[in-house]
Amino acid sequence: MIDALRLGAGWALAWLLGVAIVAALAPHRLETGVSLSARSVDSDASVRAGEIMWLAGSGFLAGAFVLTIWMRVLSAAHVRFSIVSIAAPLAIATLALLIFAYVRRKRRTTARELGAPLSNPLRAIWWALAAWVAARFAMLLLEVVRIPLYPWDAWEQWATKARVWYEFGRLVPFVDAGSWFAAHGTAWTDASPGYPATVPLWQVWSCIALGRWDDALMNLPWWLTAVALAFAAYGVVRGFGASALAAMIGAWLVSSLPLANVHVALAGYADLPMAAYYALAALASWRWAQSRSIGDATLALVFALACPTIKTPGTVWALTLVPAVLVTLLPRRGPRLVGIGIAVAAFALLVLARIHPTVLGYRLHLDFAPAWDGLADSFFLLGNWNLLWYAAIACAVVMWRELSKRPMLPLSLTLGTGLAFLAVVFAFTNARDWVSDQTTINRAVLHIAPLVTVWIVLLCVRWLDGHRVAHAQAA
Repeated sequence: MIDALRLGAGWALAWLLGVAIVAALAPHRLETGVSLSARSVDSDASVRAGEIMWLAGSGFLAGAFVLTIWMRVLSAAHVRFSIVSIAAPLAIATLALLIFAYVRRKRRTTARELGAPLSNPLRAIWWALAAWVAARFAMLLLEVVRIPLYPWDAWEQWATKARVWYEFGRLVPFVDAGSWFAAHGTAWTDASPGYPATVPLWQVWSCIALGRWDDALMNLPWWLTAVALAFAAYGVVRGFGASALAAMIGAWLVSSLPLANVHVALAGYADLPMAAYYALAALASWRWAQSRSIGDATLALVFALACPTIKTPGTVWALTLVPAVLVTLLPRRGPRLVGIGIAVAAFALLVLARIHPTVLGYRLHLDFAPAWDGLADSFFLLGNWNLLWYAAIACAVVMWRELSKRPMLPLSLTLGTGLAFLAVVFAFTNARDWVSDQTTINRAVLHIAPLVTVWIVLLCVRWLDGHRVAHAQAA
């Protein structure tokens, strides 16, 4: 019980800090929803409900990232990690931000309560899905707190750093094997000494909150990340003007991805955090494209900056947001600039591939030789994604007219850029060698899978609303 209280309090502080940050960045008016059709849908209640869940979901990821930034600052200042040095300043900052957000909220214009409630049968389905999601997360929580650190990469290139930094009370550098031999015991190394620090710092904070090293309980942030991602998915769909049931379906689908659940139960990899931060960076950018709010733009920038601190490919994932931003800022010239950028990237790929360089740990080569069998098995036959990719293709074919229209265009462009990045990785780099045995492909696809899931739900909401409006006008 004491462990639960200490660990819960430690991460509750980080979550509350993030909620305070997002609340302080929120627009002055809550009724900034997205018009779903040519005929504006009055959905203030949906927007308000969506904002609350978005606040909760994005709040955890914002707070968890800011926590690691503060730990980096302490380490640079040679201040030892402790409850006091980490938690006390963050608690003060949280209180100040909450007061600021409360004062701003009192100045906002209050929206009228609108929105049709669900009928009894639909309400029953909503509660059934909510219970399903809650039961799933309850079982995953038991897995996280009871299973010691297990997966391979988790204990040979992530938790190694966490253990050393916890014992030293600060960040100490990890070096390659050659430098380690030359250092005669004065340096540290592991399987990937150059990997970013955010994920190990989560584990360090868990152990500091506990007061001891515990290679099972320190993985609680993976479970919290999955919960926060489901909250954020609900909030985005609800804030789009969709019904509570549609929002719950979105959260249920995001939380039901089989491989994502595996990464929660066998916590320790950085792929689930990478997926969560990339998804929220893209969704915050998409929200900004609709609201043009400085708060949404700032939040998108924060999540985008977090991506490279989680995994090395996070740099490229963050760059996949650029085309959507260009099209949003420059509606007329943006598409042309994006086209030029694609041409430049293709030319650069041709040039680089001819000289066999290594970029972000991947060896480029011009030979186009993707492992088609492995790709097909992963996407369409194995049980990693349920029917996700079937649904994505079906939606793109049936609802293709909506893809190039606002408000879906920026998000669709981000997804297209992200999928193009994966295509290059699996077709032109040594990563294709890992496709046939399924060792890397699914972890890489996990980075974009939650975003694809939310995109499918949003696209269906937009398409169905368009048909409803057209039918009403025809009648």
